Amino acid sequence: MTLIKSISGIRGTIGGRTGDTLNPLDIVKFTTAYATFIPRKTGRIVVGRDGRISGPMVRDIVCGTLVGMGYDVLDIGYASTPTTELAVRMSGADGGIIITASHNPRQWNALKLLNSEGEFLTATDGAKVLEIAEKEDFNYADVDQLGHVTIDNSYDDRHVQSVLDLKLVDVEAIKKANFKVCVDSINSVGGLVLPKLFDKLGVSYTFLNGEVTGDFAHNPEPLEKNLTGIMDEMKTGKYDLGIVVDPDVDRLAFISENGKMFGEEYTLVSVADYVLSQTKGNTVSNLSSTRALRDVTEKHGGTYAAAAVGEVNVTTKMKEVNAVIGGEGNGGVIYPESHYGRDALVGIALFLTSLAKKGCKVSELRATFPDYQIAKNRIDLTPETDVDAILVKVKEMFAQDASAQVNDIDGVKIDFPDRWVHLRKSNTEPIIRVYSEAATMEAADELGKKLMQVVYDMQ
Repeated sequence: MTLIKSISGIRGTIGGRTGDTLNPLDIVKFTTAYATFIPRKTGRIVVGRDGRISGPMVRDIVCGTLVGMGYDVLDIGYASTPTTELAVRMSGADGGIIITASHNPRQWNALKLLNSEGEFLTATDGAKVLEIAEKEDFNYADVDQLGHVTIDNSYDDRHVQSVLDLKLVDVEAIKKANFKVCVDSINSVGGLVLPKLFDKLGVSYTFLNGEVTGDFAHNPEPLEKNLTGIMDEMKTGKYDLGIVVDPDVDRLAFISENGKMFGEEYTLVSVADYVLSQTKGNTVSNLSSTRALRDVTEKHGGTYAAAAVGEVNVTTKMKEVNAVIGGEGNGGVIYPESHYGRDALVGIALFLTSLAKKGCKVSELRATFPDYQIAKNRIDLTPETDVDAILVKVKEMFAQDASAQVNDIDGVKIDFPDRWVHLRKSNTEPIIRVYSEAATMEAADELGKKLMQVVYDMQ
């Protein structure tokens, strides 16, 4: 059983003892702390949820707690993370709570906390929420000041329309291309909102795992090892593109017409290449993302910058350097013309526009980008694991290596001229992530395994 409090929200497994999991008492505590912290202007907070089995239970507790704090709740029902983010801004709410554990398996759920701009709380603000929660000095509303719940299911349509209205989304070009796509929406809210987008774009679609049950047909993280079903379907030759989203539709992976992975890292690279061809500017991704974004950015005359892992870290850096496109190598596209949040709908519409204008196959588009390979490994943590000591040890190992640049703003990243490796404690799971990139998968994996052995030797 696990409860993780981080920059990515309050995340845990359902059931078990208080303080150790995401259970009703802890949901009340953290929701109350959030409502206590968030500046009250309109007295309204948006709540949306993905398709998880535990979603109704968590929603009822969250909404009831907010009402008890005197807030009016705008319950938008089943909704993707970017839909909920946009709903906060569109409705003029004081904030929002997204009930989703993103890519985590079915037994997990989480509270993702938003400010009045529909953006994730900063690390500083998140720490204040946790501090309030630990004190448990709460003050609930009197009976005459209780809030009310309003249900509004219109925000999927509003979200789709906002995507269609983007200047770089060419609806007519997409319609003329007559695309046929196969989609794996992993039994969650993508099965509801994506058909609305495809209908407006004139795209023919077939869904796998399209029913919203929350009983995920496979591990919901959109990695190649979890996507054999849609990859096999793509090999039938009936589709131009395969599309995969995670349960809350903020991560996006493509599969080429031949059934091969486009590469989750290259979702952002391909969309950025199109955006930069139309809009000059800078880009940002996190430290664990491919160098290909840097290469593409510099090709278009822009400057690339790296941020610590975590969406709010990326968006903060994007604002700092005035980036026109950014995101994370896990398939997260952040396009400020829409909003400062990872959005698979925006990514799909921009990618289809680029594909339509180029008039090429997906595999041919992939071949136009610099080719790097990333090995993504993990080390499960035990209560005895001293992560800080491990990171210090790794940093010391390479401190005297003239060919290595060491970055410790988020874990430790060792950057060599032709490869890199990044070790960091996950914000969403009790693991150390070990990502490494090189010209070949063998070289990348070898570098990652070398660093993993250092960790094993210290345990």
